[in-house]
Amino acid sequence: MAIPKVFGIETEYGVHAVSSGEMSPTAASSLLINAYVARLERRVGWDFEDESPGRDARGFAREGSMPPEIETHLVNAVLTNGARYYVDHAHPEYSTPECSDPMQLVLHDRAGELILARSMEAARHLLPPGEEIIVYKNNSDGKGNSYGCHENYLVDRAAPFAQIVERMTPHFVTRQVYTGAGKVGQENSDTSPPAHFQLSQRADFFEEEVGLETTLKRPIINTRDEPHADPQKYRRLHVIVGDANLAEVATFLKVGTTAIVLGMIEDDFDAGRDLSLAHPVAAIRAVSLDPDLRTLVELANGERLTAVELQWELFSMARKYAEDRGLAALGDEEVGNMVLDRWERVLTGLETDPSTLSSELDWVAKRRLVEGYRDRHGLEWGDHRLAALDLQYHDVRPAKSLFNRLHMERLVDPGQVEEAVTEPPATTRAYFRGRCLSLFAPAIVAANWDSVVFDVGRDPLRRVPMMEPLRGTAKHVDTLLEGCESPAELVERLGS
Repeated sequence: MAIPKVFGIETEYGVHAVSSGEMSPTAASSLLINAYVARLERRVGWDFEDESPGRDARGFAREGSMPPEIETHLVNAVLTNGARYYVDHAHPEYSTPECSDPMQLVLHDRAGELILARSMEAARHLLPPGEEIIVYKNNSDGKGNSYGCHENYLVDRAAPFAQIVERMTPHFVTRQVYTGAGKVGQENSDTSPPAHFQLSQRADFFEEEVGLETTLKRPIINTRDEPHADPQKYRRLHVIVGDANLAEVATFLKVGTTAIVLGMIEDDFDAGRDLSLAHPVAAIRAVSLDPDLRTLVELANGERLTAVELQWELFSMARKYAEDRGLAALGDEEVGNMVLDRWERVLTGLETDPSTLSSELDWVAKRRLVEGYRDRHGLEWGDHRLAALDLQYHDVRPAKSLFNRLHMERLVDPGQVEEAVTEPPATTRAYFRGRCLSLFAPAIVAANWDSVVFDVGRDPLRRVPMMEPLRGTAKHVDTLLEGCESPAELVERLGS
């Protein structure tokens, strides 16, 4: 049986400093995050002990890969909701806590947006009048630079990686018909004539089918083999091919459909034809450049399908899989069936009239917004005002965000989002991490995804390992935590 999925999203936000002096993106990101974490009772830093970003799923490690790829001297905090908040490649990055179903992940991804909005407000109080730091939940600066929104999925180590590559590639190339954030213009592409509007902000930046890199020669399938869990049992599929979504329906579908396809691979379930693509890199760009959804992509067997048709094939397999095996791996059957129902509804809308999905999908909402503005003002597609409109869609400031004005469908309650800013998911190990920070922060030296390091007042420091992502839940540790009056007592009880 497919193992229960554990999910996470890492979002690098675009950052812009409105300042009278010179402020680099790295400095702006540091100030932003420091302003937020300074309000916390105590900052707990990140533990780099287990970082190994250069280990490759194909069976080797890049030379010199052991040190982390991020600037260890910059702010790098663990929050009480179990999340990580830090500077990565000159961007503020928010990594959600581990979640056990797609809806829970939508909730904690939204909490990240609220944390960034509050960070901007906190930073404003530290800057001179008229200066501020602005962040955008997007993926491109319009000048040839892209920053990521990475997804993470817990996968059974026994699933052959070659099968993951073969069967996930068609999904990643075509799911942008509902996960794309929308984009005015194009970058890193020589299409002639140039595209006016496309589905995805990231598609322009992928150059290889499979590889380890995340910032250069980006691959559709990333091979980083850093499970942050028991490496004998699990791998973490690190997905770099997605856009940063504001639409909750898009995020829900992005992670939900991907988890179902992974479950089919783990269960070796194949109820349809081979959908392997002949030219995946060319296909991912071609699909993005056609918001009318008519482009045909060539399969390895010579057949040609539109992206929507290929997604219908995957949906049909998924429906048969659900009937045969169930969808408990997505957290529970109810959430799994919600993914299937929404997947079917969205594909039907894309096939018949994409404009009917303007309250559900980012690219459809943005296209409608941009085309309406362009028609009202008689603008050419190259007009800088359209690019500015695109950017403002992603502005995280509630009063400035065009997304917030569009009455997009919400899947999670605002009150739950507020709670998720400080409270961890109750159904993963993030609960133990977050509750420990709330109860015993002064005694925590550092933490990471799979351990918490305590100073109990005597040598040595005590590292509590958390190699099982679905242990350390409220069900597992609530009674234990409530009965402990000190971190030393907690560590002693855990040891026994």
